[in-house]
Amino acid sequence: MTLWEAVRGEFLDVIEWAGEPAPDTLVWRFPRRDDAIKFGSQLTVREGQWAVFVNEGRIADSFGPGRYSLETRNLPLLTTLLSLPTAFETPFKAEVYFVATRQFTDLKWGTRHPVILRDPELGPVRLRGYGSYTLRIGDPPRLIREVSGSSGHFTVDGISEQLRNLVVTRLADLLGESRHPVLDLAGRYDELAAELRRRLEPEFEGYGISLTTLLIENLTLPPEVEAALDRRSGIALTGDLQAFTTYQAGIALEKAATNPGGPAGTASGLVVGLGLAQQLAVAGGAAGNAATAAAAGTGAPPVTATGAGTAVQAGTAYHVLLEGQPHGPLTLAELAALRQQGTLRADGLIWHAGLAGWTPASQLGELAVLFLAPPPPPPPAAPPAP
Repeated sequence: MTLWEAVRGEFLDVIEWAGEPAPDTLVWRFPRRDDAIKFGSQLTVREGQWAVFVNEGRIADSFGPGRYSLETRNLPLLTTLLSLPTAFETPFKAEVYFVATRQFTDLKWGTRHPVILRDPELGPVRLRGYGSYTLRIGDPPRLIREVSGSSGHFTVDGISEQLRNLVVTRLADLLGESRHPVLDLAGRYDELAAELRRRLEPEFEGYGISLTTLLIENLTLPPEVEAALDRRSGIALTGDLQAFTTYQAGIALEKAATNPGGPAGTASGLVVGLGLAQQLAVAGGAAGNAATAAAAGTGAPPVTATGAGTAVQAGTAYHVLLEGQPHGPLTLAELAALRQQGTLRADGLIWHAGLAGWTPASQLGELAVLFLAPPPPPPPAAPPAP
């Protein structure tokens, strides 16, 4: 055996990506000592793979699935680059990169910051979105040229952040142009995803990547806006705002009753009692006022009848005389707290817009619940039968 034959025996004759690659691997470089490969070596490319030869930083040839003998007829570009003079049996230096061409599924995208939109129904809103997409490598040489470069092990994580930014940016632009109400978007996820994919495909292809599927899983509003929508839906389901308010007041009373001796429970009862008193006054006396205002076309807000012969609007600001000094404006809840503290008495003087002058608190119908006499003690238990 000559020395040259011994040296030639050092080089492997089979080039392949064997074994089970990592699930997120896009590009893997075949390990060769000094990157030395000889003509006549066997190249095996399995299904879901693509082999790319790189010589001195330039992409030479590439191969799809199959088995190849590395000769001049199937390495025309590399042969030209090497300019080998004779039988092409001399080992040459080239890097071999295997690219995974299978589909990479369930890749996630999502908005890191909310997208601000002007909704035709809700006004300015903040919207978050998330979903998934599937990709495959459609142009292996371009992926190596544009993205992975000379990296010997390139994974999906190396490009996923850039792809996510592309998806989110184009989604924000698409939503801004669509002008569909946020409450109607759930019925248009498929259409939005199809249009978003159409806009993204050329940009993905610029990296050698094919975007095979893209899904929008959800577009969500901030929690506080969703809570407000839930309350509005609850009102709509009752069909009667008065009934809904009474229902809510009943829930509050039930919660306060779990701790009847505590200050929170007592104050809650007073506040809820005020709300119920106002509701009863509205139901009994405000209908005529509302009808009159509607007939006059004034659009006046709802009013509450009072015991002093006047009417108050919901949310009226009260002023109270305490030790000869006026305090206010105060809300009904704040008046209830003063009553709870013993600061406000039945003969305490109160004034609000619409009253001719200072009026005792007990004469205002909406405050009467504050001064109701407590119930008598329960009767003693009957003695046990002999």
